[in-house]
Amino acid sequence: MVRRQESSRGSMPLSELLVSKESKAMASFGVRDLDTMMRFAPRRYVVPAPLRSLHEVGEGEEVSAVVSVVSLRDRVMRSRRGFVLEVIVSDGIEDMPLTFFLTKQHQVAWHRGRLPVGAHIVVHGTVGRNDYRDELQIAHPTYEPYEDTDQGRAFAQRPRPVYPLRQNIAQATMRSAVEKGLEFAGSLSRPVPADVLARRGLPPLEEAVRLVHTPLTLEQMQQGMAHLRYEEAFVLQAIFAQRRAQDQRTPAPVLAAEGPLQGLFDERLPFSLTDGQREIGARLTERIGNGHPTSALLQGDVGSGKTVVALRAMLRAVDSGHQAALLAPTEVLAEQHHRTLLTLLGDLARAGQLDAHEEATRVRLLTGSQRTAGRRETLLDITSGQAGIVVGTHALLTENVEFASLGLVVIDEQHRFGVDHRRRLRTKGPAGQSPHVIVMTATPIPRTAALATVGDLDVLTLRESPGQRAGVTSFVVHEKLPKWERRMWARAAEEISAGRQVFVVCARIDEDDAADDAPAPSVLDENGKEQPPALDPARGVTQTAQRLAERPELAGVRVGVLHGRMSGEEKQQVMAQMASGEIDLLVSTTVIEVGVDVPNASVMIVLDAERFGVSQLHQLRGRVGRGEHPGIAFFDTSAVPGKEHSQHLEAIAGATDGFALAELDLRRRGAGDLVGEEQSGLQRTLKHLDVMRDARAIEQAREDAFAVVAADPDLTDHPALAGAIADRLRDADPDVERS
Repeated sequence: MVRRQESSRGSMPLSELLVSKESKAMASFGVRDLDTMMRFAPRRYVVPAPLRSLHEVGEGEEVSAVVSVVSLRDRVMRSRRGFVLEVIVSDGIEDMPLTFFLTKQHQVAWHRGRLPVGAHIVVHGTVGRNDYRDELQIAHPTYEPYEDTDQGRAFAQRPRPVYPLRQNIAQATMRSAVEKGLEFAGSLSRPVPADVLARRGLPPLEEAVRLVHTPLTLEQMQQGMAHLRYEEAFVLQAIFAQRRAQDQRTPAPVLAAEGPLQGLFDERLPFSLTDGQREIGARLTERIGNGHPTSALLQGDVGSGKTVVALRAMLRAVDSGHQAALLAPTEVLAEQHHRTLLTLLGDLARAGQLDAHEEATRVRLLTGSQRTAGRRETLLDITSGQAGIVVGTHALLTENVEFASLGLVVIDEQHRFGVDHRRRLRTKGPAGQSPHVIVMTATPIPRTAALATVGDLDVLTLRESPGQRAGVTSFVVHEKLPKWERRMWARAAEEISAGRQVFVVCARIDEDDAADDAPAPSVLDENGKEQPPALDPARGVTQTAQRLAERPELAGVRVGVLHGRMSGEEKQQVMAQMASGEIDLLVSTTVIEVGVDVPNASVMIVLDAERFGVSQLHQLRGRVGRGEHPGIAFFDTSAVPGKEHSQHLEAIAGATDGFALAELDLRRRGAGDLVGEEQSGLQRTLKHLDVMRDARAIEQAREDAFAVVAADPDLTDHPALAGAIADRLRDADPDVERS
């Protein structure tokens, strides 16, 4: 474990630095020490209006003006409690009152103390009209002393930081707290070595935080933020560098055997491997053939052939005298994988049966809903090593599952599993060794995002398709255009009449259950305020199945339903009926989003499509067009044609490449949920980095951090960096270890 030297947890507590009101305000954001507060950046900046003369401005205009105080007077308000303070100011040409409505007498005294007659100030505010006197005034302006020098003018026009606020917290309180902290900026922990900062042209930390919190120009603010972004990237990449170094010190099973299962499997494949599959397979072979654990991300678009690549690696593990496990996020997907492996391997998967090949192994399935007898038999095969390949859900992670010699773990749909899940699998290797880990995803991650969020994994990318699929064409169907919707259902009926099958996906299970309703995404008006979207309530599986059974276009169609409230046996039975052709149209939730393979299915209809994410829609349409017949995906929406939701769906429909969609999703949503909200890890705590904007900084930080760790693996000479790493890991996940 990394030592907690010079971590921010050890920096000055704010309770010792600030008054109670200020420290409580910061604590409401989880900011309790000086190091954290100095890195707590403003959410935006307000740039004052240009300096102008009072005689040039009109009602409703923002104004900044240099003025002198001419007179002051205050009085008790007649219509309500409180006081009115009127300060007459002049710029030498025009006079104008500054008006303050105050509730307490001490507030009047405070302003009077700062605004003596003759005081030279710069005032910022909005010009309004005093209807009682029919004259212009500036109500509740901000103001500060002014010096008529170059430095004074620059100070008057500086950008004002705007910090996030909680209820009953004033912006002035946040600014005051930060300004007090800046006096102690010289004591901040500095995780990035000074020589690295100098080489990259970045200001030292003490200067950087001053530029962030009290810049004279927006350019200065950007210089300060460049340091904070680079520092965040540097700490992340140092974590990844240490993990790589740890891998080099950890033993792992050597999976170097050349056969016989791999060769026999390749001979049985009904198709030729693509160049990409062969290349990625060779790179995986090299990695799992050494004595240190491999951590690889195998990513590829829907239909790129990741499963075959992973299976060949698993067979290599079995040939080498070890076991392989395939971990799936749902029972439906685990069962689908199990059937797929049995089909691909044929007699190579039937060890112990009369028709098995002499070199065969056993492929076992373990899920939480298995009956006791079957589960006991499976566990015995796992423990004894008779099962060379085990497919399962989270049930594989339980303590009572003991492998004879687990050499390789393949995790499908990486975003569904957290760091802790993978940590537990790491402990199941043989005799203190750590198994190799391959995580697969059909939701591609752009390179810069991968560097920022899964930088400890070797990213292996399949970009070509085996070419055995007819492909999918996508359309957006607007319910506000009834002819389009009628044609969609008619097209589905035509496909069923031709002997093919249809998926219909809903956003929730039952319309009567409000808890199931996935809230429609909000939109922002031209002023940046959140407005509820004009979308119809989401439809449910139960009611949709009933409605479709009554549609004249679908008369006689055999309709099935599938959702998460069904038991494992019920779901398995429905999928078996779908696979055998006993169901023509299956109404489902997103339980069929990944892994489900029904080659005869040719139509995917997603109702209320605006409620689904980019990757979800891409995954769903990947469920059709998997066989010889072309697929059609309909994104059905109640959104207004041409509006934001409609345009977004049109962009998804028009982009067939998963990598282009990943870029689209990243630009639209940012990096906060790159690999799913259920995934514990570092990417959930990105504060300053934007993986698209800061791609260059991330790559530079990676180069620098890996060099520092290579020269000083235990960071003995870099205690501040060691402390920052310890804090970052603790913030990301209290149980985080090598993932």
